[in-house]
Amino acid sequence: MASYIPVENFKPDLRSSKSLSIQKGLAIRLIRVLILMFLDATSLFLAWGLATYYGTPLNSPWTNNLSLLVLTLIVGLGIFAATGQYQAGVRRRNYFSLIKAVLISELLLLLIAFLYEANSYVSRSTFLLSCLLSTIFVCVGRFVFDVATKLARQQGIARHPVFLITDVEEQEANVQLIEKENAYSILGVNNPSCLDRCNREQTLSTLQKMGIVEVFISWDAIKNRLYVCWHFQTAGITVRILPKQKEVLPRNSIFSAIGQVPSHMIPAPIVTGSGFWIKRCFDLCFSVILVLLLSPIYLLIALLIKLDSPGPVFFKQNRIGLHCHNFKIWKFRTMVTNADKMQAALESKNENKDGVLFKMKDDPRVTKVGKFLRRYSLDELPQLFNVVLGEMSLVGPRPLPIRDVEKFKTKYFIRQEVLPGMTGMWQVSGRSDIDDFEDVIKLDLDYIENWSFWLDMQILLKTVEVVLQKTGAY
Repeated sequence: MASYIPVENFKPDLRSSKSLSIQKGLAIRLIRVLILMFLDATSLFLAWGLATYYGTPLNSPWTNNLSLLVLTLIVGLGIFAATGQYQAGVRRRNYFSLIKAVLISELLLLLIAFLYEANSYVSRSTFLLSCLLSTIFVCVGRFVFDVATKLARQQGIARHPVFLITDVEEQEANVQLIEKENAYSILGVNNPSCLDRCNREQTLSTLQKMGIVEVFISWDAIKNRLYVCWHFQTAGITVRILPKQKEVLPRNSIFSAIGQVPSHMIPAPIVTGSGFWIKRCFDLCFSVILVLLLSPIYLLIALLIKLDSPGPVFFKQNRIGLHCHNFKIWKFRTMVTNADKMQAALESKNENKDGVLFKMKDDPRVTKVGKFLRRYSLDELPQLFNVVLGEMSLVGPRPLPIRDVEKFKTKYFIRQEVLPGMTGMWQVSGRSDIDDFEDVIKLDLDYIENWSFWLDMQILLKTVEVVLQKTGAY
């Protein structure tokens, strides 16, 4: 049985940050983008100026109007940004892609000129000169920037401070791989044990004190610990995974290359923890609205319960929530009042394969009204109060009774690192029809590793469908 964390040491949800902060290393990235945009704008301005000076003179608003020159710059920079010309790494050094972006912007401007002022033309020589000079100037500007950046990094300037986590036997090879990129300063190396449950808080604290911007982690070091990516993301630290084989990675990972070797990056959000606090605000507002709208149904259910069997309207039970913190969950009572005492005698009839959860299809403790409430999951409605109090979320792994958590294996406790929910992947994937707790854990891990606000929205919509169809409910 896990020891429960005292309230004074209570930690937030895995996906939240201690405080809102800006992504590490964002300043140097913004400076790089602004310099590139300035160089590109200067190149386009010079190209257009020279093209109109040396091209065939023609009285046209496209050669004499300053506002249209601004439009030229906006279209050009917009196309560059849309085609990824301001991204870091080899993308901005891909001159073939850069030339295509210049040509697309020139053709788009030509189309705008024709549609806007069909009777006023740009001379062919002016257009061709502008296209040629823009391509040359932009490529030269990028080349100069790349050479200057390379020289600066050789002097130890404009390098990103990074940390490497990998097995001892792979450390030398991975260090050499990262150094090939000539963009990083490796401030430290550690083995995968620093990501273990007992060590990860200390590791994260050390990395923050060192000012680490990115962490490189070998695939073998993280393949069974993908949930730790949340710790780095909420600290504003970007994660780069160095794969050993083709493996399935989190869906928010981005393909990139280090020293021409493919890798995947899990970027930190611009404002750390923002996604989780959007989720929390949604939970609070939506649950309050639901409580107000459903108050007549609450009263009706309370009356039916009182008429059906003696006992209280609500059932309160100790459940294990965030970080193994003990809290009381609220439900409408669906069983007889001495149901807990009767469970010991029914353990032999448990239909769950590994015995972690207690599931029984025809449970004799369930009342007549209780069967109806369970069939449509109406007994769960009072948990909206738990959501308002911040003890639960609308979506997350289900909070389990102490009896179930006492049977946990160590690897199961990852599900306690996020706020428990009223519904989740388990509920929309079969609920009580899933009789193997390993399958429940797989669904919970899939939710944690791939969480996004939009995934929550999908699960909520799927929950409505599952409840109406009465799938797996008893």
